[in-house]
Amino acid sequence: MSERIYIFDTTLRDGEQSPGASLNPPEKLQIAHQLARLKVDVIEAGFPISSPDDFAAVQAIAQEVRGPEICGLARVREEDIERAWEAVKHAERARIHTFIATSDIHTERKLRKSREEVLEMAVNGVQLARQLTAKHPHATVEFSTEDAVRSDLGYLCAVIEAAIEAGADVINVPDTVGYAMPPQFRRIIEYIREHVPNIHQVILSVHCHNDLGLAVANSLAGIEAGVRQVECTINGLGERAGNASLEEIVMALKVRPDYYQVHTEIATAELYRTSQLVSKLTGLPVQPNKAIVGANAFRHSAGIHQDGVIKDSRTYEIMRPKDVGWPADEQRLPLSPRSGRHGLQVRLQELGYQVTEEELTRIYEHFLRVADRKKQVFDEDLVAIVEEETSTVPEIFGLENLYVSTGTHTPPTATVCLNHEGSKIQDTACGDGAVDALYKAIDRITGVPLQLDDYRLRAVTEGQDAIGEAVVRVRDNGLTVVGRGTSTDVIEASAKAYLNALNKVLALRQSRAVGEAGREKVSQP
Repeated sequence: MSERIYIFDTTLRDGEQSPGASLNPPEKLQIAHQLARLKVDVIEAGFPISSPDDFAAVQAIAQEVRGPEICGLARVREEDIERAWEAVKHAERARIHTFIATSDIHTERKLRKSREEVLEMAVNGVQLARQLTAKHPHATVEFSTEDAVRSDLGYLCAVIEAAIEAGADVINVPDTVGYAMPPQFRRIIEYIREHVPNIHQVILSVHCHNDLGLAVANSLAGIEAGVRQVECTINGLGERAGNASLEEIVMALKVRPDYYQVHTEIATAELYRTSQLVSKLTGLPVQPNKAIVGANAFRHSAGIHQDGVIKDSRTYEIMRPKDVGWPADEQRLPLSPRSGRHGLQVRLQELGYQVTEEELTRIYEHFLRVADRKKQVFDEDLVAIVEEETSTVPEIFGLENLYVSTGTHTPPTATVCLNHEGSKIQDTACGDGAVDALYKAIDRITGVPLQLDDYRLRAVTEGQDAIGEAVVRVRDNGLTVVGRGTSTDVIEASAKAYLNALNKVLALRQSRAVGEAGREKVSQP
């Protein structure tokens, strides 16, 4: 059995420190319950001394959420540690996480303390945390060396050794400012393991920030070097550029057990749901190309990719969408100008359409015209395209092109060119509005003036590039006909609807004429 990696989630503490993110106690409790369903090992619920609200949130989580350890952060100050314990002491499993900086830039410039003073503060803080947790049946103490990566390694090891002797159960090595390179970070962890004689008594942890985009890479490098706890956040939230992304670390270990030979206990099918909840409550959207949980993470746009996924998803997917909880009805093959015939045909079948090769050719050509105007073609667009292209109405008059001119002080004018039995006929007309001028021009060309009883226009899909559907109801000698037309251009859709109705009228006239001729022939002696 492979070794276990413990997942320490700090979304509710470090994640909430993301600029623009703010959670009230009920929202933090809601996320904590979801993190429990995700089966994280530790929930760092907050920084209890920072505010009454944060204390209340941590306390509520400790009292209500079962499963993970509930952790409160504290500086190595007596009042911090006591406040943290007061918040988490009723948890089924509790943890105090105390910390102090060990880099010279922090000790000299921020703390204004000597190395000796910082070491003494670290020991006193851990000892106090150990004393407070001693009577709890399931409580641990974690100690962090803030800005460890920029610390003198010899001094860093001395502080860690002393913290372990003082009673720490977990030692965390943070890359607080995202400064480390993965090979460098791995060497730091290896150095600590080699030079701290009592390091085997504790779980070694890392907490990496993403200032250079390397938080996940550094965390994984730490695991390679022997780390067994990783501190991370949902969606990679956190100070500045954020923290290591929980979902990316977990899935990297799940997808590549052959390489890392470790595992987590995370319920990965809850990842997408957790990501969406955190995004909703913090008000921070997930970028579309975000690994694992982004909107495009399992979507394939290129025709070659779509064809491969249709034949065998493993061609372009190294994990299954359901493994991370992606909705089953989420469209994974978005249709765009780069999509191929195969991808279009499969989507049509999924929508319940069985079309012939000839119909597919027409639909595909129409689809490409629409796709050139839109960023993405949605299912509603496809339905409109299919209904138009599979219509049984013969196209006696077809639209070649049109031009409409209108303005506040300009009479609306429409120039229309129609195709009739291989010939192109063009004419121009004015009207009360753009559509009126358009329909008058069509009437002039066809010589079949129809009585327009109703005209409606609606958006088939959302957005500024939505397909519009025009619906007209016309009368011809007592016969009422409905025509429909679609396009991203509402004027073009209006023209198509009118021509659709016209062609229906002409087809019915022709059918009536054939029927009357047949009756006359039968009635002859």
